[in-house]
Formats: sequence, structure tokens, C-alpha cells
Amino acid sequence: MKLHIVDILIICAYLMVIVAIGLFLKKKAAKNMDSYFLGGKSLPFYMLGLSNASGMFDITGTMLMVYWAFAYGFKSLWIPWLWPVFNQIFLMVYLSVWLRRSNVLTGAEWIKTRFGQGRGATLSHTIVIVFALLSVLGFLSYGFIGIGKFMEIFFPWEVVSQYVPWDIPVQYVPHFYGIFFTAIATFYVMLGGMLSIVWTDVVQFLIMTVAGVVIAIIGMNMVAPEMIREFVPAGWESPFFGWTLDIDWSERMSLLTERMADEPYSLMGIFVMMALLKGIFMSMAGPAPNYDMQKILSCKSPKEAALMSGSVSVILLIPRYLMIMGFALLAIYFFKVDGGLEQMTAVHTDFETILPHLITKYVPVGLAGLLLAGLLSAFMSTFASTVNAAPAYVVNDIYLKYINPGASVRTQIRASYLVSVLVVVISTVMGFFLKDINEIFQWIVGALFGGYIAANVLKWHWWRFNGEGYFWGMTSGVVAAIVMKFTVPDSLVLYFFPVLFGISLVGCIVGTYSAPPADEETLVNFYIRVCPWGWWKPVAAKAVARYPQVTRNRHFKRDMFNVAIGIVWQCCLTIVPMYLVVRGTGGLIASVLLLVVTTVVLKYTWYRPLCREEKEYDELMKRIGMN
Repeated sequence: MKLHIVDILIICAYLMVIVAIGLFLKKKAAKNMDSYFLGGKSLPFYMLGLSNASGMFDITGTMLMVYWAFAYGFKSLWIPWLWPVFNQIFLMVYLSVWLRRSNVLTGAEWIKTRFGQGRGATLSHTIVIVFALLSVLGFLSYGFIGIGKFMEIFFPWEVVSQYVPWDIPVQYVPHFYGIFFTAIATFYVMLGGMLSIVWTDVVQFLIMTVAGVVIAIIGMNMVAPEMIREFVPAGWESPFFGWTLDIDWSERMSLLTERMADEPYSLMGIFVMMALLKGIFMSMAGPAPNYDMQKILSCKSPKEAALMSGSVSVILLIPRYLMIMGFALLAIYFFKVDGGLEQMTAVHTDFETILPHLITKYVPVGLAGLLLAGLLSAFMSTFASTVNAAPAYVVNDIYLKYINPGASVRTQIRASYLVSVLVVVISTVMGFFLKDINEIFQWIVGALFGGYIAANVLKWHWWRFNGEGYFWGMTSGVVAAIVMKFTVPDSLVLYFFPVLFGISLVGCIVGTYSAPPADEETLVNFYIRVCPWGWWKPVAAKAVARYPQVTRNRHFKRDMFNVAIGIVWQCCLTIVPMYLVVRGTGGLIASVLLLVVTTVVLKYTWYRPLCREEKEYDELMKRIGMN
């Protein structure tokens, strides 16, 4: 379906605005590397929270989540635990504070604060860069595929081809659109760095919030609660589950049943337990070296880093799930009333593209353009933030360290431009070899990040863990993840997490005991500056002996309590808009009450101690001369 001229003009105006923002901020961003990659650490937490939430409101993920909401109903609440979505709670409660206290530019630079300057630190530094670049390339390929599939629906190739001087095979049309829009995103992030990303993200979030509310209203007006119950299978409106999924579409849509059979969610009880197990360890590992870490390091202070991470859940989940459930209702109307299955079959499409079909059919002129501009911006936000992470590692941790240590700021910025272009080109080429969105999604969240976890949990919590242990743990995990990509079916990747974790853990332990611990000075300084809990007793004793003002971190139980409450709080933020849109009165009242209770608890057990401990920490740093 062709877009109305009004919608096309809105999209063009949006693209011009974001390019203008990049051009406007170019000079300010180019002051130094801190300004370019971290916005000069001058941005308030709520803007960075808006930006981080916008980056997670990506178009590819939204397409998947609309499909999940339609197919799995309220049980789709648990599927994002694969990422895991509750890692934001661990960050909010304590890990963002720990990370921001290190006061570095990248995750690779952080290695020096933990492992010092020896051979182990150099090896660790290297493997972090390798992992960061692999994850960046994976995420960029994931986004590249999604945007191409999405825009193909709105810009029919038979129309666009008249203005393109090349013949492009039909199977590569999505790739053409992907290249076009990734080029625009690359351009503005190259110009304005983190400042450009944040300001465009704020614009995008406002658009998406308005769009989410309007889509929810349209869906609620078109689909009455009675129509929902007549069409969906039993169990669709319940978030609770047993060992099996127990959602049977076979009598209604056999094609959907076939698609769901290829996914890892049929054994729902085992899936959620495995996702929770993996998610807890993955969350305790801290943020991966991508855009999430860069946003935390961009915060003004550790307290603001925690508030930023906490704000993400509030900012993201309510408008996103209003939109997702609004589209889920429109999908019910599409398939029940409007012959949706026949239409999708006629154009040889799949359930991952339900979202663009619904936009073309049910979203009015003007709003469609606004929504598409917002979804485009969501893609570009994620893409741009990820692109920004790559040169931060390559330029700061390779170019300046090994190639040209004395490079001027101008040279550093130009090198960043070059790296940005290279990673986009490589990820685009990778995208040509992927069959669908779910393929790369399953590998990133299941395999690659599975291999990342063991070493990155131990780096925070065990003093004896050294650079050699980190290197061999990460290396064994990443190599196993790459092997798994070519040997294990996508649908089974999650269930191989214990194998990946075990391989990586063995590498960690063997590597650790093959070399002495990091030097005492590095360990003591790290403990004093970061103040983690865990197996730090010998180092804590030395820190207290050197500085009697230092107190040991004994907040493990409090932090774990807040994490548990925070996960319930986050689930409430997700399910409240879901119940609101389907008009499930009983579930809505219960979830709102639970949301209020958990919010009050967190105020007293998390927020007030956070404010108090920030003051105490600042005073301690001044007293011992480490501020």
C-alpha cells in the first residue's frame, strides 16, 4: 500500500530535522572525545533515560513484540526476559552506581581500573574490544533486517524502482531500504555523537508516546472485549502458565500454529525458568559494552546513573505496551473481520510483519506518517547509539593506545567517522546472509551474551579474579557462542545456556589460577572507588587499614531485596497498560495496587539510601583525595 502524500511529507520533514540536529551539534560534539562519546557528562539523567528508553523502543523489537502479543497474549510478558528486560532493575539498584564510580570512557578502559596494567589487563582489554565489536555488528545486523522488512510494506518496490537506476532482485529489496535508512542514521551520529543521539531521541520519544496512546485508543474503539474473547484461544488473557504454553491456535489459524512450533516458548515453564536463571547472571554481569553502558557513563554522577536506569522502565514500558496491545487488538480485527490471513498469504509475508500491515490498513492519514517517523526514529536511535559505541572502543582503546597516542582531537574525531562507516558496512554485509529477525535475535541474546556472563559476574564480585581469568573466560565463551551459531538450531540456543556458562566458567577459573592476582594497589583503589559487595574480604581489610574512614559494603541482602521488589514493580509497569487496553478490570485493579505498593517500598528501601550514600561517598572521596 502506498502512503498518502501527507504521511510522506511528515517522514521527510522528520528526516530533515534529525540531520539538522546533527549539523547543529557538530561543533559542540567535536570539542573532545568526552563530548563526542559521552556528551561531556553534562546531560541530566531524565534526558539520558529518555534517550536510553528510545534506543530500546527499536522498530525491529517492536515488530517482534506486536507479533508475540498477538500470538501469545499476556504470556508475551515473559518473553523479553530473554534480553533480559529486568537487567534495568539490577542497574537501578546498584550496578549503575558501581560502573559510574569508575569514571571511564568505555568498558575496555574500565579493565585498567580492575586489573591494572599487566599482561592480564592487556589480554582482557583485547577480548572486551572483540566482544564489543561482535555485539555491535550483531545488533546492527538485527536492526538492518528489521527496518528493511518494515519499510518495504510502505514503499512498494514497483513505485520506488522507477527512481532507482539499478535492477534489484525482489529478495534484496528489504536490504536496499535498510541501506538507505542506515546511511541517514550513520550520518547524523557521525556529526553529533552522543549529543545528537540524545536530542533526536527526545524528539522520537515524544512522537512515540503520542502515537502509542492514539494506537491504543483506535484499537479499543475497533475491538470490543467480546470480540477478543470470541477470537483468541483459552489462556490468551492470562499471564500465568504451567509447564506448557497451553495456547492452541490450530482451530483458528493453523499457519500461526506452525510458526509458533518453530519457537522455543512451547515449554513455557522451562523457558521462563531458564530465562530467569540466565537473566539473573546476565544482569549481575552488568551492562554489555554497547549503548546502555555508554549512557550510564554519560551521567553526571553515580546517583544520576541509578536514577537514569530506573527511569528507563517507567519511560519505556507504559507507552510501548499501550502501542503493542493496541496493535494486538488491531491484529485481532485484521484476522477475524478483514480477511487478514488471505491478504498476508497473497503478498507472501510472515507474522513478523503484522505491524506494518496494520499501520497501512487502520492508522489514519497524518498519524500514519507521525507513527512511521517515530518508528523510523526508534530504529535510528538504536542504530545510532550502537554505532556510537563502536568507534568509542576502536579509537579510544586501539587507535590511541597502540597506533597514534598523540593524535589531535580533530584526528580522533575523523578516525571515529571512519570506524562508524566501516562497522555499518560490515554489519550490512552480514545482514544479507540472515534469513529473518529471530535468527540473529536468538543468537545475540542466547549464545553471544551467554558466553559473556561468567567472566563479567566474577569481575565485580571476586577479588582473586584476574585479567588472565577474564581473558580465558570471555574467549572460551565467545568461541563457544560462535561455534553454536553454526551447530545449534536457533530455537534451542537458550536451552544450551548452562553449557555456554559452564565452558566460560571453566575458562575463568583455569585462567585465574594460572597467574597471580592483580597488584594490591589496583585492587585496593578499585575497592575504595567502586565499593562492591561479594568476596572482597582480604582487599577490604587492606583498604580499611590504609583508610580507616572506608567501610565495607554489607548491602548484599538489601540490594537483592530491592532487585526482587524492582522486578515485580517492572512487571506491573508492563502489565498495567496491557490490562488497560483489553479492559481487564480485575487484573488492572490488582496490578495498579501492586504497582503502588512496590513503588512505596522502593522509595524507602532504595531511593532514600541511594541519596544518603551518595553524600557519604562524595565526602569520603574528598577526604582521601580520590575525587
